[in-house]
Order: sequence, then C-alpha cells, then structure tokens
Amino acid sequence: MARFSQSIRLISLLLIRIGVCLSGSKYTRNSLDDDLLLPYAVSHGPSHSHRHVRDCQPVVHGNVTHETWPANDHTGSPVAESKIFVSDMLQGDRKHRWATGHITVVHNPLRTLSILEPGGPGGCDRAYRELVENTAKIKKCLFAQNAGYFNTHSGECLGNVISDGKLVKDSHGIQNAQFGIRRDGTLVFGYLSEEDVLDQVNPFVQLVSGVVWLLRAGKVYINESMAAECDKTEETGSFQRFVDVVSARTAIGHDAEGNLILFHIDGKTDQRGMNLWEVANFLKDEGVVNAINLDGGGSATYVVNGALANYPSDECVPRQMWRCPRPVSTVVCVHEPACEPEDCSGHGTCVDGQCVCQDGWSGTACDRLTCQSPACGGHGLCTQYGCACDAGWTGSNCSQVCAAGFYGDGCNQTCTCANGGSCDPVHGSCTCLPGFHGNFCELECPLGFYGLNCLQQCDCEDMCPCDSVTGSCNITFSAERNNTLHRAGHCLAKQMWREWKQEEIAQKQKSYLREQTWLIISAVLATLLLASVSGNLIQKYSKSGAHPSHKDYSYVPLGDMTRSTGRGRGQGGRTQPVKPVFQQDESDSQDSS
Repeated sequence: MARFSQSIRLISLLLIRIGVCLSGSKYTRNSLDDDLLLPYAVSHGPSHSHRHVRDCQPVVHGNVTHETWPANDHTGSPVAESKIFVSDMLQGDRKHRWATGHITVVHNPLRTLSILEPGGPGGCDRAYRELVENTAKIKKCLFAQNAGYFNTHSGECLGNVISDGKLVKDSHGIQNAQFGIRRDGTLVFGYLSEEDVLDQVNPFVQLVSGVVWLLRAGKVYINESMAAECDKTEETGSFQRFVDVVSARTAIGHDAEGNLILFHIDGKTDQRGMNLWEVANFLKDEGVVNAINLDGGGSATYVVNGALANYPSDECVPRQMWRCPRPVSTVVCVHEPACEPEDCSGHGTCVDGQCVCQDGWSGTACDRLTCQSPACGGHGLCTQYGCACDAGWTGSNCSQVCAAGFYGDGCNQTCTCANGGSCDPVHGSCTCLPGFHGNFCELECPLGFYGLNCLQQCDCEDMCPCDSVTGSCNITFSAERNNTLHRAGHCLAKQMWREWKQEEIAQKQKSYLREQTWLIISAVLATLLLASVSGNLIQKYSKSGAHPSHKDYSYVPLGDMTRSTGRGRGQGGRTQPVKPVFQQDESDSQDSS
C-alpha cells in the first residue's frame, strides 16, 4: 500500500511539472513571494560576537567553533549523482505526510562546486535577484539550488559570500552557520570569526551563510545552534517556529568520504515539507556528518541542466492557480570540474577539470613551455612548438648543421652550387673549389688564371695556359676545352693573318709615297743647284764685262739712229740702208770665222 501511494505521488508530481512547463509558453508568470520563511524580522543574524558563540558552546568542542573535513578529490565520472526521494513523514498521530525532494552527491567539490551571485558576477553589488534557472545557465550548471538569504525588500545579499575565490560580501562577523571550501579543498561548517573569513594563508574559495547548524560531527546540533544564533524574531514568527514549522527546505552538508551533499525538499509553509529537526535526522540517516540549513520556503528551488526540476510553493502573478519559482540571491552550482584557470592559460582545453595542453605547453594550467632554456643551445629559441632553430641549424635541440646541399630556416632550401662548390648553411652562398668561380661556381677559370677564385695568373712559357686548378703548365685539356682552344686558335690565326696583310699593304703604300717624295725633293734640289751654278756664272761674266779688254759690240747712240733714219726718208723717199745698232766687230768676225 505504501509503495502504491508513493507511485501515485510521483505520477502526480510529474503531471504538475509538465503542466508548469507547458503553461510557460502561454503566460508570463512571476512569483508573489507569498511563502516567506525568514529567520529574522529586521536584520539578518544575531547581534552577539563570535566570542559569545565560542563561550556558550559545549565544552567538548573547546574553543573551535567550526568543523573541517577533507573534500573528496575523485576526478572520474560522474561529477555528481542526483536522486529523487519520496518519504512518508509519519507523525505522532499516525497520519502519513509525504515529502518529495532531491539528494545530490557531489564528488570532488573543490573542482565541481561554486557559489554564484544572482545573475552572474556583480549580482550582489547590484542587490539583484534572479531565477535559479537563469543563474545556472551562465555557469552551465549540471545541478543547482538556491543558497543564501537575502533581503526580501531590497534584494541585498545577506551574510558572507565568496564566489570562486572573490570576496563578494563580508558580514563583519555576524554569527550564523557557514559553509565554505578553502583553497586546499578543506570543507568548513559552523561559526566563523571575521578573521577566519578573511584568512589569506589558506583562503576560502567558496563561502555562503545559512541559518542553523543542523548536524555537527554526526550529531543533531539544532539546540546549540539556536542558542548561538537566536536573539530576534523573524517575519513569520519566533525563531523556534522557524525551526519547527514544516516547509520547503534546502541544506548542504558532507559525508564521511568528503562528498558534498545537497538536500532539497518541496513543500509549503505549514502545509507540507519538513521542519529542521526532520531535515537533520533525515540527513543523519543518510550518513551526513556536518550540515547547515540554507534559505527555504518559496525560495527552495532545484534545477537540473538549466531546467526547473521541483514544485515551487509561491503562487504566480497574475494567475494564482499556478506555482512559480522565486527570483533569489546566491546559488549553489554543481558543474563540470573547473580548471585553474578555466581557459587553461589560453594554451589548452579543460576536460573533466584537467587542462589538456596544446603541443608545446605543459603544467596543470598549461602555462609552461615544454621547451625550456637552454634546451635549444646557442642556435635556437624555445617556443610553444619546441625549438625554433636559427637559419642553418636543425634538430630537436638545434645542434645539427644543415645537411649538405641545404640551407636557410628549417634547412628547407636547396643549394645551387655547381662543380662541387660548398653551400653556406645560413645564406646559401657558394664557396667554389679551385679552378671555378661565379655566384654558383658555374664558370671555369678563364685561360691564363687558376686557383681559388681564379685570382692567380699562369706562369707558362709563351704565355700558354695552365691547369685551372693547380697552375701546372703540363696539362691536357678536356675534349671540350681542346675544341674551344682549337676554334679560338683558328679564329686568332685568321685575325692575325688578316691584320698582317693589312699592315703589309699599308707599309707598301707608305714606302711608295716616301720614294716619290724623295725624287721630287731630289729634282727640286738639283734644279736649285743648277740655278745656283748658272747664277754664279752669269754674275762672274757680268763682272768681267764692266772692264773689257776689247769691245764685242759698237755703241751707237739712239739719236744718231734717229737722224739717220730721217735723212733717208728726205731724199726722195728712198730708204738708205743703215748700220745696224749692234755691229759685230772685226774681232768677233774673226773669232766666228
């Protein structure tokens, strides 16, 4: 009969949830905040000090006001396990009161659990409230439930809040039950001084305040907790009523293995759910060692993979026939294991809380190069891809020179040196063997030169060529070189013959002209000589005629010749012979005869 009733309750609960989901597309609903379950009326927390709490606690605990436990560091799958329970809370009058809720076991809570601000980082600073569903989606929570208390009028986050290592809210020592995780994975439950909260030796990475320490070291601790925390009335009645009333509840604790236990139960104040005594005993029966109570009533919300998974107790606006989840403050989020840092320093991927590093990076945070100096020696630099070798060097540690025939970065360029020339491994420039030159050693030394870079001149007789390598004059050229020399010699001989003939013709032309010139000069000189001799003779004879020994000719004055001519014409016109002007003397006649 009990099992049948349990089945009916489960089916009814599922139908209600389906109705809530289907109605979401038709109506925009908001919570009325009608199911309030607050421990304090005016301000949150008692006014007395941490010392008061320490002094009034049982002697068995000494001066220690909180309990610690090492967290489970299990890194496998699954991250967490959630179970739905339906319990028959049999009352003293033998009446059955069914309670439904969720128990979630979280492995490795240091890596998989976070306290989130409403709506994400900065939500508490803005006194913001947000649905657990929406806050959970930001962190991609696998499971999430509401956590700390808040001011129902202003939205202010109450108590201490540390989210992923960031101090969001400091309560300045208000003594309410606390849950936290320190950096080394230690789970902390109980009352903390302000010095405890702000400790930097082993700081808190997650911290949230609840009200009422339910279990301490495996025992129900509600009475002691009421003495420590109660000094004011709450909005819905006395602190005792807050503890005793049945309602929707949430709690957080741990088991002996260091697994974190999230507890949620549906209900409605004064109608269904559990009181804190029932919650404490339920958790104790489940093996929980330490646990504190978190916000409940209409705030109690449980979300799986971003979707609402419980039956809220607040009525909706505008239709009170539906039930709506309440926008709340902080959220307990169970997520895939977080890496530190979450982006693995930008050099890896976070998988199940472990950074899977990219090639060339190592370390838990992928923040260290696999290659570390001086791994690359003096010929390379360490990078994420290993050693980046200088040009001309290769190998995992840049200790090898490029293989023959290759050069440059990565030794991936091919040398082009001919005739056995060697290639510089850095720049690829060629160093030629003796007898060759050129940028690529492609040229043999020109005739008449030999040796390195063809800088030495041959010293052979008749300026004959020598061996281009050794400079030896006793050489035998290759067929190609012989053919070249033969063609060059033939060409040179023809040119020399042609030039000789041209010079010979030019010499002949120059000799003929010179001989003719000399003939002309000789003739002129002979003529001049004869003229000179003749002139001398004439001069000589002229000088001898000025004092003659006898007269060769007779001198007749011109006037006599004229008179004689005139007389002849006067005598009858007859002309008389006249004596010649120049008349040969007798001596001349005689000489001539």
